[in-house]
Amino acid sequence: MSNTKPKLIDRFNRQVTYVRLSVTDRCDFRCVYCMAEEMTFLPRSQVLSLEELELVARAFVELGVSKIRLTGGEPLVRHDVMSLIKNLGQLDGLTDLTLTSNGSQLTQYAQPLHDYGVRRINISLDSLQADKFKNITRTGDLNKVLAGIDAAIAADFSKVKINAVILKGRNDDEILDLVNYARDKKIDIAFIEEMPLGLIDEHDRALSFCSSDEIRDIVSQHYPLTATDETTGGPASYYSMADSPSRVGFISPHSHNFCHLCNRVRVTVEGRLLLCLGNEHSVDLREVLRNHPGELEPVKQAIIDAIEIKPERHYFDLNDEPQIVRFMNMTGG
Repeated sequence: MSNTKPKLIDRFNRQVTYVRLSVTDRCDFRCVYCMAEEMTFLPRSQVLSLEELELVARAFVELGVSKIRLTGGEPLVRHDVMSLIKNLGQLDGLTDLTLTSNGSQLTQYAQPLHDYGVRRINISLDSLQADKFKNITRTGDLNKVLAGIDAAIAADFSKVKINAVILKGRNDDEILDLVNYARDKKIDIAFIEEMPLGLIDEHDRALSFCSSDEIRDIVSQHYPLTATDETTGGPASYYSMADSPSRVGFISPHSHNFCHLCNRVRVTVEGRLLLCLGNEHSVDLREVLRNHPGELEPVKQAIIDAIEIKPERHYFDLNDEPQIVRFMNMTGG
């Protein structure tokens, strides 16, 4: 009898091996590109329990998924989330358990995360200036985040990476400072183009948009970049620098559409399986979970059926109101 796991292959012959699993829509920051200043969060009854989240993860792994990234909101603000992480770290067949965090809780949780099986961690850092950081995050404490990054480095994850969203007129003057910080820490950095998700009135996305090409040109003037074929299984394209182990990555949903390589889906904290970041194609896994409590097979079948509606690509237009009105904290990073 074969032990080969079934594969999730969509209509465009792309295999889904990567799931981004949101464990909470809540966050202790209110980043201007991610949330409105006044947010209404989901009532507890609409949020998947930790047991339901674990069942979803187990279903995906049994269907051939090898990488799960835990996201939020800020995943580490969810009560008892470490028990979920510990259980996921023991899933047979899950070879890559990773986490995206704003860094605020890492002085407490970095070492336990590593102990429970998380091997790579992404930490958001959009500014190295305390006042500017506070302006972008609305509530964040830069010193706490920098201490969290140091804690992650000390915990000896195989990879620690900084994620930075660059907004013109806000932090585009810090591109090199952020690269230099990553070089100094000997960690990677990825620059992410702002996603047009959720109705944001804090700034004009079309005016603040800074493309990957613009950022790469700025970096290249100081540090020649060499394209690599390295990947972490996600959408970033990476460049190396001859005099540093740090890599510079670019995630470019606008300027360099990466949909033809898409190997991932997302599960929101309310149990919607999103087949594409920039479309509303989705399936309600919460309904399946609650109609069949504790049962794995109905969840697996719902996932298999859902892959059939995964679209070929997304379409983002900065000049129009976003068609996707859910905020990034709902989508899951």
